[in-house]
Amino acid sequence: MFLRYFYDEKLAQASYMVGCQMTGEAIVIDPARNITPYLEVAEKEGLRITATAETHIHADFVSGTQEFAKRYDTTAYLSDEGDENWKYQFVSDIHHVLVKDGDRFKVGNVTLEVMHTPGHTPEHISFLLFDRNQQVPMGIFTGDFVFVGDIGRPDLLEEAAGIKGTTAVGAKQMFASLKRFKALPDFVQVWPGHGAGSACGKALGAVPTSTVGYEKATNWALQMEDEDAFIRELTTDQPEPPNYFAMMKRVNKEGIALTTEAAAIAVNEDISSVSSTIQVIDTRDGQSFRDGHLPGTINIPYDGKFVTWAGWLLDFDRDIAILSTPEQRENIQRDLQSIGLDRFTHWVDYRELPETSLSERYVDWTAEEALAAAEREKVYVLDVRNKIEWDSQHYDQAQRILLGKLADRKEELPTDRPLAVHCASGVRSRMAVSLLQTLGFKDVINIDGGYAAMRTVLNQQTS
Repeated sequence: MFLRYFYDEKLAQASYMVGCQMTGEAIVIDPARNITPYLEVAEKEGLRITATAETHIHADFVSGTQEFAKRYDTTAYLSDEGDENWKYQFVSDIHHVLVKDGDRFKVGNVTLEVMHTPGHTPEHISFLLFDRNQQVPMGIFTGDFVFVGDIGRPDLLEEAAGIKGTTAVGAKQMFASLKRFKALPDFVQVWPGHGAGSACGKALGAVPTSTVGYEKATNWALQMEDEDAFIRELTTDQPEPPNYFAMMKRVNKEGIALTTEAAAIAVNEDISSVSSTIQVIDTRDGQSFRDGHLPGTINIPYDGKFVTWAGWLLDFDRDIAILSTPEQRENIQRDLQSIGLDRFTHWVDYRELPETSLSERYVDWTAEEALAAAEREKVYVLDVRNKIEWDSQHYDQAQRILLGKLADRKEELPTDRPLAVHCASGVRSRMAVSLLQTLGFKDVINIDGGYAAMRTVLNQQTS
């Protein structure tokens, strides 16, 4: 048997290829939309990918199941659990098999057994892996059910998809599913769908794999026997889900067009000619953006968090123009496509922009300057951190609006005085300043060093 682990660090998303080396067949569990890495490994190992399997309708990335099925005629093994709201709708034109708890299917001499594990979502299933004629499973692909050190959150349907009343139901289902998990042999390996950094849980570990026995001994969720206490703990302090999760649920349920390799149009004329009608994203670092940028552009630095923040801040129904280097263009397109942002239509090498076009700026203030102005009510302090950070400690005169919710809540902000914006250290607040400028707030200040610097000043004032 062949088993290979794939990991997208930008989305903290894991997928797996299982192959039978005797027959040359292989299956991919929870494939990402960019299927090239799987094809490359399969070719290198002399395998042919004949199937894919999904643990559930994903909320944080576009599944590659349709790419495989429509391009390579693979079979898709998909959950038939859950009610009518959680059935796959894109399957009519692909070869597929709907599976339920206890069903088994083979890829060559390798067997996968379906285990219904609701809680994260109603239709969620896991796959127990049996090698050849073994009667005991080698491992379990848990998707968003059990992670290393954590379990899947039950509130995404309510928080991200707006389906009311599902959090409590999901938490109770998760408690029952974990009882089945704990009944598995301790030696069974655990292969989760996410690692540290994913918003699908609140305390995911960075170690890629585990075992049932180790999770029973160390995972907080598997230690708890009181259902009410478990539900309270599971539903408390979950991170706020990105805006794009609701869109991902829809496209992974209903379907999405195949990816295209077509490059965005290189804009040779002044980019300002299109910036009023489409979203323009400047991928430079925040300090470079601060010192001069094209009016109407949003600053999302091209780093490890680019995909997540693009999902938070961009409109899926509008064209996108990207300011980047030529070397970054293809990777940016692939990253945007990984979460369904397919309308990347224009591209500009920001190094070619004339200095005269970079006419908009903003300023940094030190924490001392910002707090002194706030005390005199000369500025309005805006905290763009998440709720967990805010609840831990915050400046009493600040208002908190999560960076990803600024566009929806802009009417709550004053227009009679400057906005002084901070996050934890200064990275998110720079993106926030750029977004506020596009929303019409032109007198915006970034607090350099964020709340960390502010806390130092506040502590000095009280000592």
